[in-house]
Parts: sequence; C-alpha cells; structure tokens
Amino acid sequence: MSTPFRLRDDGIDLFVRLTPNAALDRLESIETLADGRSHLKARVRAVPENGAANQALERLLAKALGVSVSAVSIVAGGTARLKTVRIAGDRAMLAKKIEALGQQS
Repeated sequence: MSTPFRLRDDGIDLFVRLTPNAALDRLESIETLADGRSHLKARVRAVPENGAANQALERLLAKALGVSVSAVSIVAGGTARLKTVRIAGDRAMLAKKIEALGQQS
C-alpha cells in the first residue's frame, strides 16, 4: 500500500478525500485509488461554502496530529474533494501518526 503523504523538508503533504456535510467530524481509513495513489478519508459536519469545510478539515487534522491549526493548510484542491494538505512539523512523527490513523479504522 502506498502512503497518503509525501515528505517535505519542513513537514509533509497529506492527500485527503474530504466529504463535507457529514453526520460528524472524523478521520476514517486510508484508501487506495485504481491508479495506485492513496489518500486519507475524512468527514466534516461543515458545509462546503466559504471555505467552512476546509477550515473544519484543518482543525480536525491539527487535533488528530497534535499540531497547531496554523501548521495545517490546504495547498491544492480547495474546491475539490481530493485535497493536498501541507502540515508543518517533524516529518517522522507526522508520518507515524498518519499511519496509525489509517490502521485505526
């Protein structure tokens, strides 16, 4: 299984498939697409208007990964379901936490 993130000098880029307007905010499993790319599935209660769902995703990831909200930013896919989220911090620690999230489900 490929990983749903790419290591960077100052952290990681995490690939996420976001479902807005869900019953609750939660991170689900790591899913692999037919082309072999992986992403973390996430759901948020917020609606996809005025960036509300993206902000909810940033808060959810910050809490789950133990980083500040300011360390999390969506850098690609702002209006799409598939997003790239840049997370600043210790790469090894972030990678370990993301892999653990994928195994919880």
